[in-house]
Amino acid sequence: MKGLIQRVTQASVVVHQELVAEIPTGLLLLLGVERHDSERQASELCRKILSYRVFPDDQGRMNRSVRDISGSLLVVPQFTLAADTGSGTRPGFSTAAAPELAESLYLAFVEMARQDLGADRVGEGVFGADMQVSLVNDGPVTFLLESPPES
Repeated sequence: MKGLIQRVTQASVVVHQELVAEIPTGLLLLLGVERHDSERQASELCRKILSYRVFPDDQGRMNRSVRDISGSLLVVPQFTLAADTGSGTRPGFSTAAAPELAESLYLAFVEMARQDLGADRVGEGVFGADMQVSLVNDGPVTFLLESPPES
């Protein structure tokens, strides 16, 4: 499972010209689910993302997590993050999870985040939809975090 996090001052998701979610200061997470992922990977990645220190402390060092700053999280399913880009000039999707598994783990991840941060601090995109994601990347600060499948 892969999560691309971006520190934001605001972020939103629009589907069919309708705002479906928006957050103030926090993290925008693009979440990619791979075919061998399970709830264990979702739980591990959620724990890591919510505790990952990317927000500045009083000295300006990245030493605070989204939890520490009482920030928000916007989770957007991102099928293309699971692409195999190792060869050629066109991505392959054989490493991506089947839609049923991907949606199940995406929803499980969102629920885990809501249980940790509180439902009012977690927004979500729409699985399988054509979404327009807007953000103000703060920094910019962007990290790719992964929870590898079990061996």
